[in-house]
Amino acid sequence: MEFTPITPIQPLFGASEVQSGRSVESTGASLFASVFQSAIDNVRQTNATQVDLEYKLATGQIDNPAEVTLAISKATTAAELLMQMRNQALDAYNELMRISL
Repeated sequence: MEFTPITPIQPLFGASEVQSGRSVESTGASLFASVFQSAIDNVRQTNATQVDLEYKLATGQIDNPAEVTLAISKATTAAELLMQMRNQALDAYNELMRISL
């Protein structure tokens, strides 16, 4: 009877992260934090662009008001996405807290 070996489980992250002593839990946590941090940075950047374009429109430095409308839409969408991500993360956390072991 011939046995075929089971292929080992492949890590989610690169081998350099595992060799450097970082655990999967800390890498996963840093991945989670980096996703939220990038969403926060995106909200800040789009909001700054919106404020800058609104200022330029008010002072007459911009000719196309459609650019301002587009910047407002981008900023609103980025903020709504961040809020939805936060809500989903809180829902997931609450579900995990309800699990009884």
